[in-house]
Amino acid sequence: MAGNQRVYKERIKSTQSLKKMFRAQELIAASRIGKARARVTAALPYADAITRAVSAVSTHSTVQHPLTSERRGNNRVAVLVIASDRGMAGAYAASAIREAEGLITRLTEQGKEVALYVSGRRAFAYYQFRGRPIAGSWTGGSDSPDAVEAEEMADTLLAAFLADDELDGVGELHIVYTQFVNMVTQRPRVIRMLPLEIVDGVTPVGEAETLPLYDFEPSAEAVLDALLPRYVRSRIYSCLLQAAASELASRQRAMHTATENAEDLIRMYTRLANQARQGEITQEISEIVSGADALAAS
Repeated sequence: MAGNQRVYKERIKSTQSLKKMFRAQELIAASRIGKARARVTAALPYADAITRAVSAVSTHSTVQHPLTSERRGNNRVAVLVIASDRGMAGAYAASAIREAEGLITRLTEQGKEVALYVSGRRAFAYYQFRGRPIAGSWTGGSDSPDAVEAEEMADTLLAAFLADDELDGVGELHIVYTQFVNMVTQRPRVIRMLPLEIVDGVTPVGEAETLPLYDFEPSAEAVLDALLPRYVRSRIYSCLLQAAASELASRQRAMHTATENAEDLIRMYTRLANQARQGEITQEISEIVSGADALAAS
């Protein structure tokens, strides 16, 4: 019995230590989620404005730009998987990787060769452990991305898309990230980034509205050359911000659940320790009574 008490007390102590760690992680995520959501909201006006600008040029001109044209005869496809650097966020990273695996399977069945680009140590470790070649990786700031990292990603992926087929150029670019819907719902999502399809972020024109006339200076080609790389950087940065907010929300929820489970375990081990202690006391009383009866009988 005494051995059982010792085991239960050790388990209570270790579970209390885990509870403190879970609670600390929950508070850290809760303190950062507000800033992450604010960054997502702050990035929307710029993303909406540049989307409208690109849409206007694409709609009111007949320019064929390399970033908006389908590349024939190239079966290589770039896939950027955005996951987390750290764990303890529930199924956040696993859901993004599962979505990416489904996309890779579909592309492979279509006879396309996939070039993997990953963001986050969890995705990098997953594919590295399985021996999958990784064309590019970025780690270290999944829960707090910055514009510099997004620009580096965009430049790398743009260079791959614009490269010649003989230089391992790619014909498409897909991005897998987790969309932040609210604090409860975060949804893995796949978007095709290149060739560009300007469909989202543009408000439909009403029947009574008159379409504006545009005059592009110095030319529509020059405007697209300036806008499209910025548009790609903006979209990738937006995906990183959405993923960061999703990661923090998932971590806060997972750590809250883990804290509650630790409290349940502590209550259970405390009850078992009390039962073991009561059993030990009952056994000692029984031994004393039995000894007294034996002495009286003799």
